[in-house]
Amino acid sequence: MIHEVDEALRGLLGESGLAASGIEIVFDAPSREWAARRNAPTVCVFLYDIREDAGRRGSGTEEVHDADGHVVARRTPPRWFELTYLVTAWANRPQDEHRLLSQVLACLAAHEALPERLLSGSLAELGLTVGLDTAGAGPDAPTASDVWSALGGELKASLGVRVRAPLVGARRAAAPPVTEGLVVRATGGPRDGEEPVPGRRLRYREVADPGPDGFAGPRERRPAPARRRRGRQP
Repeated sequence: MIHEVDEALRGLLGESGLAASGIEIVFDAPSREWAARRNAPTVCVFLYDIREDAGRRGSGTEEVHDADGHVVARRTPPRWFELTYLVTAWANRPQDEHRLLSQVLACLAAHEALPERLLSGSLAELGLTVGLDTAGAGPDAPTASDVWSALGGELKASLGVRVRAPLVGARRAAAPPVTEGLVVRATGGPRDGEEPVPGRRLRYREVADPGPDGFAGPRERRPAPARRRRGRQP
């Protein structure tokens, strides 16, 4: 899920004109060593905090159907997580960095959710809204100064971007539909001199199509055979 959010953000920023201008979009940690190696205008989108939104956690299971409408699996509800990014612009002059940061801000602030056309993988499969908050972070997320201190770099103008994305639930395969009836056998063994009674299958014979109601639906039954009396005949 995280890499799918990354690609959606990359696509959204690319549509703002950054890609056409030759601006590189990376997801590296903007450490001091990384900044020293940078040699081109760059927008850095650094993921530094991941937290679950426990208030949106659901319970139970939902059914997964195939193209024919059959239940093929059961899945727990998705769990929601908040992904917080530190977005910075890097260029040779502060004026150029501010211009880039302004372009990024205008692009992200125009959307309250990641566009559906940019979602892929599990995010596209779930079909849920992936929220997007710009210039803000969660109340419990580390501050920008704490992040810069941990990275060993100097404080720099940045945007806090928070994405609320679902993580697909655990999936368990469902058993195939029942097409054969149960086999019933007597619990007691045969008496001396008697052959064992074969098991009886609880289904209708010579029926290829069980119909919409399955083998439990009403059908014409053949008369039951006369029971054989056990023991010696008088």
